[in-house]
Amino acid sequence: MSTTTTRGAARSAPARTVKSRPGRGPGADSTLHFWLFTGPFLVGLLIFVFVPIGWSVWLSFFDARYTVTPSHFVGLDNYRQMLTNSDFTGSLSTFTVFAAFIVPTTWALSLGLALLVHRLRFLRAFFRSVFFLPTACSYVAAALIWKMSLFNGVRFGLANTVIGWFGAENVAWVSNPSPPWYWLVIVTVRLWLQAGFYMILFLAALQNIPPELYEAASIDGAKSGPQTFRYITLPQLRATSTAVVLLLLVAAYQAFDEFYNIISTRATWGQTPLMVLYKTALGSSQDYGSGSAGAVILTVLICAVTLLQGRIMGFGGAEGSK
Repeated sequence: MSTTTTRGAARSAPARTVKSRPGRGPGADSTLHFWLFTGPFLVGLLIFVFVPIGWSVWLSFFDARYTVTPSHFVGLDNYRQMLTNSDFTGSLSTFTVFAAFIVPTTWALSLGLALLVHRLRFLRAFFRSVFFLPTACSYVAAALIWKMSLFNGVRFGLANTVIGWFGAENVAWVSNPSPPWYWLVIVTVRLWLQAGFYMILFLAALQNIPPELYEAASIDGAKSGPQTFRYITLPQLRATSTAVVLLLLVAAYQAFDEFYNIISTRATWGQTPLMVLYKTALGSSQDYGSGSAGAVILTVLICAVTLLQGRIMGFGGAEGSK
């Protein structure tokens, strides 16, 4: 009897609901860990990137000579001045041609190196490291080595020694703007510095291509080599190629270190847009307003070229998508 009564009481008693305490559990811990890891980065990004960008845009509308806290509003006069500055517009035209040359050259070289390393059966890690090591080198150090040791213009320099074996005269590589031999110096150092990085990107994409595609192509009678590269490998590398081209375009317009150290800042030839902006903002006039306006113009140009290129190549498309 007592057992039946106890069971009935237990059955009629309302079930207790266990309420979880707020802010506890794996979800809260994940959120805390997320902010602990990303918080310092976001704070640094805000202080050292977004605030300077906003401050630069604000300065571009003021007469800011020798001061970063101006009070004289000039509107679009700084933009008009930079767009009519022959040095700035000439540097944009010159480096559009430079980007049109260096981007496909670096793309082809990095892809070729990735294909060679990918086909290796032994010492693959060694060659991958060898080709990637120049990426860790400073642009300033590499530019000085190229200028003072390889292309220094004297007969004991490496380049002049090699061409001297064929009876050619010494060449002043970086001191004579006509013919523009300095382009050879700058292009080779930039290829050496950045080809290894993009080779790693292509190598990672090559390793993600399913081998079943090549096996199916072989069964269908496709010849290994040009045919498989054209119809299988290259389409599968579409997204990676698009990303590489966009990164190369941005890097070409932001070139500064190697040009600043190879070409004299007093020269009127071979100036990059950043070198012109450097002399405008930090030269004798210290015109921060015009320099900021030029930086905004260059940023808009880079964004426009990047979006156009991404539109043409289908930025964001899946690997192998048509």
